[in-house]
Amino acid sequence: MSKDYITKIVDNDQLIMSKTISSIENDTEIDPELFNEIHPYTTKALRVGITGPPGAGKSTLIDGLIRIYLKNGKSVGVVAVDPTSPFTGGALLGDRVRMNQFSHNNNVFISSMG
Repeated sequence: MSKDYITKIVDNDQLIMSKTISSIENDTEIDPELFNEIHPYTTKALRVGITGPPGAGKSTLIDGLIRIYLKNGKSVGVVAVDPTSPFTGGALLGDRVRMNQFSHNNNVFISSMG
């Protein structure tokens, strides 16, 4: 794994992060060294899980948390996981539309997974 590739991930290069996540999702072969090289940068990461029924305010809470972390000089990654409902199609689209206000902020990365 090239040092340049790792540097791009650490520097929040959203295109590289998206491609890497897609590769992992699609079971594409990834150099195992990527995980060894990126691990030292992840030891101070805070991971928060938010769950609840539709309409409970998950997106509103996430929006508020993003604002707080940005105000404190942090970067934020949101991985929105939503099992697709055969009735509603899932809520990912709605979540992404509500969080669209952060789309031009390089310190916010949002990825949706079904």
